[in-house]
Amino acid sequence: MALLTLAQALEKISACLTPLTETELVSLAHAANRICAEPIYSPINVPAFDNSAMDGYAVRFDDLTCFSQFDIVGKAFAGNAFEEDMQAGQCVRIMTGAKIPTNADTVIMQEEAVLNADGTVSFNSNVSVGANIRRIGEDIQQGELVLEQGSKLNVTSLPLLASLGIAEIKVFKPLKVAILSTGDELVPVGQPLKAGQIYDSNRFALRLMLEKLHLNVMDYGILPDDPHLFEQRFTEAAQTADVIITSGGVSVGEADFTKTVLEKLGNIGFWKIAMKPGKPFAFGQIGKAHCFGLPGNPVSALVTFYQLVQPALLTLAGVNAKKVADFSPYLTACTMVALKKAVGRQDFQRGFYRLNQSGQLEVTPVGAQGSHIFSAFHQSNCFIVLAQEQGDVAAGEQVMIQPFNTLLS
Repeated sequence: MALLTLAQALEKISACLTPLTETELVSLAHAANRICAEPIYSPINVPAFDNSAMDGYAVRFDDLTCFSQFDIVGKAFAGNAFEEDMQAGQCVRIMTGAKIPTNADTVIMQEEAVLNADGTVSFNSNVSVGANIRRIGEDIQQGELVLEQGSKLNVTSLPLLASLGIAEIKVFKPLKVAILSTGDELVPVGQPLKAGQIYDSNRFALRLMLEKLHLNVMDYGILPDDPHLFEQRFTEAAQTADVIITSGGVSVGEADFTKTVLEKLGNIGFWKIAMKPGKPFAFGQIGKAHCFGLPGNPVSALVTFYQLVQPALLTLAGVNAKKVADFSPYLTACTMVALKKAVGRQDFQRGFYRLNQSGQLEVTPVGAQGSHIFSAFHQSNCFIVLAQEQGDVAAGEQVMIQPFNTLLS
């Protein structure tokens, strides 16, 4: 049976996902990195009134052809408007952000004004009517859509909402994600190793990435190679978590029980993908919990999480489909060295890209590309993505790259 392509695997996963609908109301101060659960429409105009774009003098445009000197009849500051009517030949000293006085329709910047000895002011300017005025609703009009449902709330969107006077916002409740590692050889970080043992770095990496996605992490620890314990721990996790993510136990060894337990307790959607690294990858469901079985090799675990699990988690968390698709864009770059590639699987090599002096993107692979060699990630900033049916690539050819998003930065 032919292996699924990455695109086919993503399609199968997407078909099984239903975004969570539970919401809660939070203050803007506690909304950072949450997902907006409803479209937001502006309750006000921005600006809320016509105001000056700079320090200067507010005048009636028609007066500029009739008077060479103007009487200054008052001052207007931001938050402290000049409320009287201006008469012919009069002007108001105005500051940036101040409300435009009644009857005024133009602002002349202070650099183009000359104060006369008698206290009047003259202007050396050929302005047009309406110059240097920010109009009501010029930025945002009342009732305008300012934030789509499924948008991530961040340093640009939250100040925008604050400027509209919105103090609270409805957000989706964070996903509950259970993580566990499998294998008798694994030891928690910080404990001494015995012969044949290795540190459990995958679960540590999973926690870091899930926390970057601002999800609730439920750590079920290390699961020994015992099928009965597998069933017990998976059953417990499925009762409380929305998603279960494991690493290890999805290959074909005698102690690889993840696929078997998934089939017994729930269902398995697919197993094995035509990608490198990351061929052994299981997707299924136990009850209402979606299950992702990642490979045990650290590079394979991270690559499959990035390419397959990350978009699924974003979808489940309520991020709208367009923003999920834009989360990891592809670019084209020139490879500086030849790349080894066997036909048959889509390849994700670790690389470093930069803009050269000619303004073109170039990329170089980083270190050995084995699925057990994790250290190359530390010096990389992108994946070099080579198509499934592509073979070796010569130096100087154009290749697709996928710059790391915030999950790996």
